[in-house]
Amino acid sequence: QVQLVESGGGLVQTGGSLRLSCAASGRTFSSYAMGWFRQAPGKEREFVAALSRSGGNTYYEDSVKGRFTISRDNAKNTVYLQMNSLKPEDTAIYYCAATPTDYYYRTDPRLYNYWGQGTQVTVSS
Repeated sequence: QVQLVESGGGLVQTGGSLRLSCAASGRTFSSYAMGWFRQAPGKEREFVAALSRSGGNTYYEDSVKGRFTISRDNAKNTVYLQMNSLKPEDTAIYYCAATPTDYYYRTDPRLYNYWGQGTQVTVSS
């Protein structure tokens, strides 16, 4: 089992950057593929990005490709989401999630077993 805590959200202007962090507890962090999801008001939770256990493979939702970068540091039990060129439509609560497999291409939130509490990202126009 793993507990996840996100941080790094905030208010930023269009074109700005933020880096989200997700700290995991437990000794088996490297056994999980990790993902980031987001949920805007009135919308369903949607996939943003994911990466494999080693961090060597990544997968992105089309609208964030080239702007967002997911990475992990297994020695620090932390996964990151670097977000550049932010747009108002990126405004949402961002969640990190873990799946005890190496299926880093999973986009369905139902396939992730563990979730953080979320961090708010607001992009002003």
